[in-house]
Amino acid sequence: MRTWGPLRESRWEPQSPPAGEHPGNGVLYAGTNSTTPFGEVFQQRRAVTVSGSLALAGWAPTRALSLLDLTSGWPVRNKASASLHAAPKSTCRNWAHAIRNTWPELDGLFVQSTITGTAMVVLFAPAVDSFPAGPQFWHRLSDPSIAPLVVAAADDLGWPIRALA
Repeated sequence: MRTWGPLRESRWEPQSPPAGEHPGNGVLYAGTNSTTPFGEVFQQRRAVTVSGSLALAGWAPTRALSLLDLTSGWPVRNKASASLHAAPKSTCRNWAHAIRNTWPELDGLFVQSTITGTAMVVLFAPAVDSFPAGPQFWHRLSDPSIAPLVVAAADDLGWPIRALA
């Protein structure tokens, strides 16, 4: 988990400002499908970049996760709206920080990607004990064996594929 934060470009950062190292207050963003991670990572470029220095990893938690479902009616019942996921990133960071402080045992959030509109999971520090010893799937984006996955994600997003030299 990344403990440096909060990052301005990230939406659901649990760390409080200013940006810096926050031991014990990590965050990890995970897609529930293979297209969402490509969309989230390459949203600035609007092109899927294939590189040997980038990888796609997949894993399943080793235990049930306790997630606050922000795609449900929870935001409305708590003085926000169903469009909270699309609020300014600073607003979402404030909510994430408040949620993390209110329920420190919570594993994370179940949210909607603003890029793909599909579900994704934001994990907080308590979820660290749910990670398996290693990923079930890990391939560099330049690995020819996952080229069909890269092409499918780029097609879903309508973005070109670019090779990083």
